[in-house]
Formats: sequence, C-alpha cells, structure tokens
Amino acid sequence: MENSSKIKMRERPKLNYFILLLVVFGGFLIFGFSENIKGPAIPRMQSEFQLDEMQLGLLLAFNSLGYLIACSFTGILSARIGIKWTGILAFSSMTVSGVLMYSSTSYAFLSASYFLMYIGNGMLEIGLAIMAARIFTKNTGTMMNLSHFFYGLSSTIAPIIASSMMGWNVFGGELGWRGMYLIMLSLSLLPIIPSVIGKFPSDDLKAEDRIPLKQFFKDKIAWLIVAILSFGVVSELAVGGWLVYYLEKAYGWSLDSASGMLSIFFLFFMLSRLFLGPVTDKIGYTLSIMLLSAFSGLCSLAAILIGQEGAILFAVAGIGIAPIYPTVMALLAKRYPSSTDSAITFTVTLMGIASVIGNLLIGGIIDGVRAFFQSSRGAAESSVLGLQAGYGFIAILALLCSATCAVLYFYLRKKNELV
Repeated sequence: MENSSKIKMRERPKLNYFILLLVVFGGFLIFGFSENIKGPAIPRMQSEFQLDEMQLGLLLAFNSLGYLIACSFTGILSARIGIKWTGILAFSSMTVSGVLMYSSTSYAFLSASYFLMYIGNGMLEIGLAIMAARIFTKNTGTMMNLSHFFYGLSSTIAPIIASSMMGWNVFGGELGWRGMYLIMLSLSLLPIIPSVIGKFPSDDLKAEDRIPLKQFFKDKIAWLIVAILSFGVVSELAVGGWLVYYLEKAYGWSLDSASGMLSIFFLFFMLSRLFLGPVTDKIGYTLSIMLLSAFSGLCSLAAILIGQEGAILFAVAGIGIAPIYPTVMALLAKRYPSSTDSAITFTVTLMGIASVIGNLLIGGIIDGVRAFFQSSRGAAESSVLGLQAGYGFIAILALLCSATCAVLYFYLRKKNELV
C-alpha cells in the first residue's frame, strides 16, 4: 500500500509535466496558425477593401501595436492572476477576434479585429515564454527550439490550409478569408482544456532576488539582446506577411504556387528548430544566432538578385532565421536566471516597438521606390523594383541581427561571460 502511494506521488509530477507540455506545444501550434494564415488572405483582403501597400503595412503595424501593448502588461497580469488564467484569457480573446473578423465590413473593423487577435497573441507568447523558462532548466536551447518547432509545424501547413479553405464551398457559397479565419481561430479553444487541468509552476523567487525592470534600461547587454531579437523577429515575421504578395506581384505566380513556396519556407523553418536546438546548446547561444542570421540574410539577398530562378532561396532562408527567437529566449533564461520574467517582458516589449516600425518601413519602402521610378521605368518595372527594395530590407534586417550579435559575442567573450 505504501509503495503504491509512493508510485502515485512520483507519477503526478510526470503527468502534470505532460499536461504543461500540451499547453506549451499546443499554444505554439495555435500561434503559428494565427500568424501565418494571413499570407494567402492578405491579397483577398486588399482586393475586397481596395487597399494599397501602405495601408497593408499600416494594418500589419497596427497589429504589431496590439502585440506590443499585450507584451507590456502580460508579465504584470500573470503575476496577479497567474500564468494559467493569463493563457486562458489569451486563447479566448483569439477566438473572439475570429468571430469579429468574420463580421468585419470595413478596413477599420478589420484592423480592430486584427488588433484584438494580436493582443491575444502577445499575451500568449509572453505567458508561454515565462512558463517554458521555468520548466526547461536543462538543455534550455534544445527545449526552447523544440517548443517553437510546433510554431514552425503549424506555420508550414498554415498557408496551404488557408488557401484551400478559402475555396471551400459552404452552404452554397465560398468560405472565403472570413470563414477561414473564423474556423482557424476557433481552434484556440482546444488548449484551454489542459490549461484548466494542469498545475502551473509558480515563481518561488523572493522580491529581493529579482532585478528591477528599470535596471534593464541601464544594462548594455540587455539593449544588445533587444536589438538582436528585434532585427531577427521583424525579418522572420515579414516573410509570412510579404512573401506570397512578392511572388504574386513580382513574378506573376498563382496564389497556390506562392502559398506553396511560403509553406516550403516554414518547412525549413520547422526542421531547423527541430534539429538545430542541440547545436545551439553545444556551440553557444550567441555564436549560433550570429551565424544563422547571417545565413538567412545572405540567402534572401541572393534570391532577389538571381530572380525567379532563385526563388527557392527565399525558403532556404528559413533555416537561418528560425532558431533566432527561441535561442534568444534561452539566452535570457541563462543570462538572467533570477529575473527571467522581467528580462522577457523588457526584451519582447521593445521588440514589439521595432515590429511596428519595421512593418511601416517595408510598406513605405515599396511605395516610395515604386513612386520614385514610375516616371522613368514605367508602372510594371517600378512596381517590381519597389517589391525588391522592400524584400531587400527584410534581408538586411537579418544581416543587422548577425552584426549586432557579433558585437555582443566579442563583448561577452572579453568579460568571459559567453552564453
């Protein structure tokens, strides 16, 4: 009887750990879907609401603003109501945003619906990052990349599923982008089940052991990490928003072909997170980020210069950009073990500001270059030049991520604090 009781006590933590893995992995699956079904949907939204590129950039920037706002308060919210209820609230808000998106009748209504979805995404990402940092105390780089692998998994199939679903015949009419968003975002209800059942890790650190949030503003290393994450993530997320549009407009590809290339990008993205996690633990997080982001930027630039024949390099770039975010999260967990929550909040919130600026710049660069060359090169050629300049900026961001990481690498090596 006593042995049976001991076995049950040992099994409970294992079962709870499995339940928490369902929440983390399921959360990243949902996150990947909500982020990357927009690629095939954006051209249809543009056509229905008659939007130009600047309005598209503004739409994505406004979404990033919602993400930023969520990042700024989620750490405080999770401390007040707990990670469990923060996650449940995030999943619920994403479901509601799908209903509102289905009902949107104007550009303003659509923007507000997207804004709510990104509020949920921001809450979810911070909550999952905090939870993962508390759970994965060993092989942190591997486990962080494995968690984000599930984001890559859903991102790989999201464009193809979204493209297919929009053409479904439902009740005598086409499902369209509205119905597709409604169905996909309703999947956010599923991770709520293990969230309710699971016992989430608490933070046992005393207040005096924590680094105050304001202290991060004085930390040079913290600012370098912010810059690294900002350049890398803006470059990563921009692919989901602009690659399908680029291939359709610059090369005249069909929606299915362009969406297929985006899926190949996320296939490489997914496999990179699955297999390169152990590499980041072995050679170090800082060196890994520096090498991988440089690879991504060079692939994207080469794809633009080669032209349509080199389009596969847009997808290959996913190998390099994929590990950046989870590896930075692992770096934060190791660099600031007593204040990971504050470090994540500081870093991701400022990264959100960069996302707002980055999306605005991409749309502005496309419009600006196109307008500059329109009188001398004609409408068709100037449009292609604008798209090349905009996507070239995405590639340059990845190279800036690598360059900034090189600065951090040599700075930490000089202080003998490499992570």
